[in-house]
Amino acid sequence: MNKPTVVVCDHIHESGLEILKNSNDINYVYAADIDKTSLLDVISDADVCITRSSTDVDEKFLNAAKNLKAVVRAGVGVDNVDMEGCSKRGVIAMNVPTANTIAATELTMTHMLSCMRKMPYAHSQLKDQRIWKREDWYGSELYGKKLGIIGFGNIGSRVGARAKGFEMDVIAYDPYIPASKATDLGVEYTTNFDDILSCDIITIHTPKNSETINMIDEQQIAKMKDGVILINCARGGLYNEEALYNNLKSGKVAMAGIDVFNKEPATDHPLLDLNNVTVTAHLGANTVESQYKIATQAANNAIKSAKGIGYPHALNLPIDETKIPPFVKPYLELTQKMGYLIAQMDKTVIEAIKVEAEGEIAEYLESLSTFAVVGALSHSLSNEKINYVNASFVAEERGIKIETAEHSNTSAFKNQVSVKITTKNGSHTTSGTIFEEDVQRIIRIDDYVVDIEPNGKMILFTNSDVPGVIGNVGKTLGDEGINIADFRLGRSKDGALAVIMVDENISDAVLEKLQNLDAARSVAYAQI
Repeated sequence: MNKPTVVVCDHIHESGLEILKNSNDINYVYAADIDKTSLLDVISDADVCITRSSTDVDEKFLNAAKNLKAVVRAGVGVDNVDMEGCSKRGVIAMNVPTANTIAATELTMTHMLSCMRKMPYAHSQLKDQRIWKREDWYGSELYGKKLGIIGFGNIGSRVGARAKGFEMDVIAYDPYIPASKATDLGVEYTTNFDDILSCDIITIHTPKNSETINMIDEQQIAKMKDGVILINCARGGLYNEEALYNNLKSGKVAMAGIDVFNKEPATDHPLLDLNNVTVTAHLGANTVESQYKIATQAANNAIKSAKGIGYPHALNLPIDETKIPPFVKPYLELTQKMGYLIAQMDKTVIEAIKVEAEGEIAEYLESLSTFAVVGALSHSLSNEKINYVNASFVAEERGIKIETAEHSNTSAFKNQVSVKITTKNGSHTTSGTIFEEDVQRIIRIDDYVVDIEPNGKMILFTNSDVPGVIGNVGKTLGDEGINIADFRLGRSKDGALAVIMVDENISDAVLEKLQNLDAARSVAYAQI
């Protein structure tokens, strides 16, 4: 079976490149240094592409990338990705939304402090003009000021927590979060946007879409107090730039801290002519730590999608991730992994897939079913397009029966999901749950109670429950130079199941030696 090809179209941190270079599961192509016309030839065989802002994933790109399954945008913004075009072609578009969270949060605080103390101008007067005039730079304190935060997600909530550390009064507006997300941090929550407009300082942390473009315009600024300070380190165009310019010039807005512009690069922007603006050139993700995290997450996500294991942070799914509770997302990924695991335990043709759930997660059975189908079919259809967009169609085309069932919660877990896959050889079932907020665990395989993190290389070995089995398995693997990373044992009245995590790939010859052990019943090898 041919390895999938991952093409890196733009420059990313070396840490991500090393992950791709060292992966034995993909063909890695580095194309960041070639011109964009030549790139179209390179991506013709790509299964997955990693891009940044320098490459437009447009109609020309998608037409050239005939085998493309997924595109990973190494960053948050996907303004340069044709989402509709991707969806029509069954291409999953992903971003890396949390890698720059701390960097963007700290830059927001930097702009806030710079506006309050006019730090860039004081710095320039002393360093560039060599003038010592302390009386020119009377600033204000964050202490006791009221901060309004528009958008209380990953970045907005962290800005709120840090602002509380400065002993500010903080109020959040975000209709897509429960009030408790703010109040648990000691932040006031409001559904009245005018409450935000009455604050001393306002910062915005929303995505850029039809609801948020020009969210702050002349009408909103008119309601603000005189001398308000506005911060935007999110996306250009959330503040109407003409209105912002006019009100900065009039003094209605005392200062603005701006990292993003509607059109970039913004080297001739009118805001640069004003002396009550602190500006940076879209530096929200520009820290060493952030670039490392962006690159490593993008690389790992590209490998997962190339192998069909998962599509983390996919943006064009049949489920809107922005409108589901955070607890649902780990269950979606876990369900896909369980389907992928079972498909490797029995590699014959799948006849039916059944997904069962209990607890609050059962409300999302339809989405869980989609993820289970993608996981189950990814192994056998690795060279074809199978994703969340076309999963149900592909299953129907192959005559696979898809079922779902909701059960009352009778287990010890708040939520539980099970995936059952039936082939002509019989059926296998896995069950899983999430501990804490996002710790995935498989808790049952067929009749065996286990506790497994669904990640890595594993041997699934069922056997008669007799003495000496663990020793014989360990010796067999040791003789083959295979290191055991973890050994988990599940027992039932009929026997035992060992889930053996290993560091090396397992050959068919090794599996045959394990199968020939006296107590062995079945042996399977899986990678997640």
